Amino acid sequence: MIVVGLTGSIAMGKSTVTKQFAYLGARTFNSDTAVHEILEKNSGAISEIKKRFPDAVKNNIVDRNALGKIVFHDDVAMRELEAIMHPRVWEMQQGFLRRCALQNCGFAVLDIPLLFETNGEGKVDVTVVVSAPKFVQRQRALLRMHMTEDRFDSILKKQMPDIEKRQRADFVIHTGLGKAYSMRQVRELMTLLTSHRDP
Repeated sequence: MIVVGLTGSIAMGKSTVTKQFAYLGARTFNSDTAVHEILEKNSGAISEIKKRFPDAVKNNIVDRNALGKIVFHDDVAMRELEAIMHPRVWEMQQGFLRRCALQNCGFAVLDIPLLFETNGEGKVDVTVVVSAPKFVQRQRALLRMHMTEDRFDSILKKQMPDIEKRQRADFVIHTGLGKAYSMRQVRELMTLLTSHRDP
């Protein structure tokens, strides 16, 4: 089984590319979806968050907006939240890969926003970065609900620069020219990787 680590900065088109991999037959794991599931269903994580961030939990329900406001401008609080969440996301990723292996899946994609920031590239076979021109990225981001110029710029400052991600990646998928163009790249990459798979 080929395990791809897919990453990219905010509004680069990573979710679209993940869906394109899935459309072409890959099994996919979305780390953001896993985070939401943990915040909704994992009693251990909710208990730890309540202990550290009591204002973000009411009636054992995590208020993600409140939690985001608490940690967004506080690096120490962010690291504490990551220490709660990352091991649980990793555990879910491993469960996903075990299920894929049992089902003889040939191609699995882990959508991991902080792949390089968490040194996750050593845990996958291939790294792929999704990228687009800066002006396209900004346009896409500002179309999102509750996104402002200041918030977008703050998020960018916290993320590894796109150019560095592209330099570290094995492959880059460019999304600035539309979905048909990125789909062609995804198809070509899957063909390339599966053709080089060990027999």
